Amino acid sequence: PARPQRNSPSRLRPNAERRLRGRTRGPGGAPRFRRFPRVRRGESRAGRFPGDRSRRGARRHAVDGVAQGEQAIPGDRSRRGARRHRLSADPGRGLPGPAPGGAAHAARRSRFRMMRYVADWVLPISAPPVPGGRVDVRDGRIVGVGAAAGGGGAPGSVVDLGPTAILPALVNAHSHLELSGLRGAVPPAPSMPRWVHNLLDRRAEAGLPDEDAMRRAVAEARASGTGLFGDVGNTVAAAPILAAAGMPARLFREVLAFPGRGASAAVEEAAGDLATVEAAGGVRVGLAAHAPYSVGPAAFAALDAAARERFPGPRSIHLAESPEEVEFLRTGRGPWRDLLERLGRWDPAWTPPGCGPVEYLDRLGWLRGGLVAVHGVQLTDAELRRAAVRGVTLVTCPRSNAWTGVGHPPIERFLRAGVRLAVGTDSLASAPDLNLFSELAQMRRLAPSAPARRLLACATLHGAEALGFDDELGAIAPGRRAALIGVRIPPGVDDVEEYLVGGVTPDRVTRLDGTAA
Repeated sequence: PARPQRNSPSRLRPNAERRLRGRTRGPGGAPRFRRFPRVRRGESRAGRFPGDRSRRGARRHAVDGVAQGEQAIPGDRSRRGARRHRLSADPGRGLPGPAPGGAAHAARRSRFRMMRYVADWVLPISAPPVPGGRVDVRDGRIVGVGAAAGGGGAPGSVVDLGPTAILPALVNAHSHLELSGLRGAVPPAPSMPRWVHNLLDRRAEAGLPDEDAMRRAVAEARASGTGLFGDVGNTVAAAPILAAAGMPARLFREVLAFPGRGASAAVEEAAGDLATVEAAGGVRVGLAAHAPYSVGPAAFAALDAAARERFPGPRSIHLAESPEEVEFLRTGRGPWRDLLERLGRWDPAWTPPGCGPVEYLDRLGWLRGGLVAVHGVQLTDAELRRAAVRGVTLVTCPRSNAWTGVGHPPIERFLRAGVRLAVGTDSLASAPDLNLFSELAQMRRLAPSAPARRLLACATLHGAEALGFDDELGAIAPGRRAALIGVRIPPGVDDVEEYLVGGVTPDRVTRLDGTAA
């Protein structure tokens, strides 16, 4: 029998047969297939045939929140989301799913709806303030920022905040949440060794970290504008509390191990603790050496190896906090040696390096980018410049420094040296609260000539950069998370930046979460 001709229905599967229904004949009788556009399920064919420009027009207007001259988010799905939203609003072109007007349908619409916040001031931090500004938010991300009068698109809703300054949520670059249960229990002291002695006594009496106190501390910090923590602990007890609160954080597991014997085991225990922390919830992890007087060379080396191999992000250390630390490194004597001997942690084989804290860290290979060095009250100008050249971030905690008797941090010298400066509160055992605006007010008192804009960057962008969240938080810019706060500004304020570094109470702070009403 004759073989079936090519493309004969008898040689094709049923699906191919169906495709033949659109076949026509071209010149010379050659088969040609008419190319019908694909139509998604639940979508009308109207306007989808060749020559129709509705698709092109829809794509052109899909990003309804990005004004001319602004840049959409690279890799963002807002165009696809806007198109879905538009189709589902038209019953003739609806997507499969809940009927219009249902709760699920409303949730789908609100997810892709653009929110526009309008306020008397917008402080992007990474750019100059915008008077009469706006911030456009879609699906938890910033899609536009600029003058309210120049905003394009059609937002799903507009929130006019009036006499308010919009700024990114603040960054507490150094805290000890696990000490929250010791609030008010350790009084101010004339020296750091004396304060630590009292702290150790109170901590032994308290036992395990107080989880309820930690939850309250996180809630209080959020209420005063904090949106990111750099937290240090001898445990990882704060991790699930931060995650449950939806609070992004870099959690540093701290090691204290001065004698060479047992140093590797202490580091392995810390690494094991970090391995139990789930990555979900925005909590990232890292390692920390407590201080040069409490961590010996063997532990520094083991921490460095573990950080490079398993925890390559930022690492932290308390550095040059007290004059007794400088004395210990130069001479091997003083109150810190006395404390180590009393605790049975002294290593008789240790030889004092005979140098300052920065030189000591450099010899150990720790003076490098990614190091978050906390306090630095005793650093010289030369040491500050050296740290700046190496890419170290310095975190100042001015109220805690006064509480623990180490003196006042030289904020203006920090800024002149060019070192990246962030700010933290330290713990509730050495500060009355976790309000970063109060830390900014203390920084202003200590540095009356410092530009307010630079101080605000210390409490936002610089902290986010130090903790490895600079692509997400710390500034108001397209593509970043919409972690925003609004601060109500009283009448008569001409310099809003100066007002913000003068101290702001929590009752004037509102968290703006970008959720459509």
